Amino acid sequence: MSTQTTRLEELGRELGEVIADHPTYREYEAAKAKVEDHEEAQEKISEFNQLREEFNVARQLGDATQEDLQKVQAAQEELHSIPVMKEYLLAQAEMVAELETVNKAISEPLAVDFGGEAGGCCHD
Repeated sequence: MSTQTTRLEELGRELGEVIADHPTYREYEAAKAKVEDHEEAQEKISEFNQLREEFNVARQLGDATQEDLQKVQAAQEELHSIPVMKEYLLAQAEMVAELETVNKAISEPLAVDFGGEAGGCCHD
């Protein structure tokens, strides 16, 4: 392994540690833990996931209806109305925004969108 690769890996680990210690990430993790420990939220997540899966199967079979879609949307709205879930979604959005800023900072000198395109071979 080259010294250059090792240094990049070190910088990657260092970046990960800095992100993990960032207040936005800590708030996200705390909000996530609250959702994981909240019985009602977990029940609503399970219900939503079940409805969404059933809808996706019906859609693939060509059997999905507008009513099925509305059931999924209603379940999602109900889930998102739970205060701990609202807090989690806000924290998640803030974390995503923070990571997008980091992605731009990494991508800028490389002239490539690291998070979006670095894994692909060819883009037309």
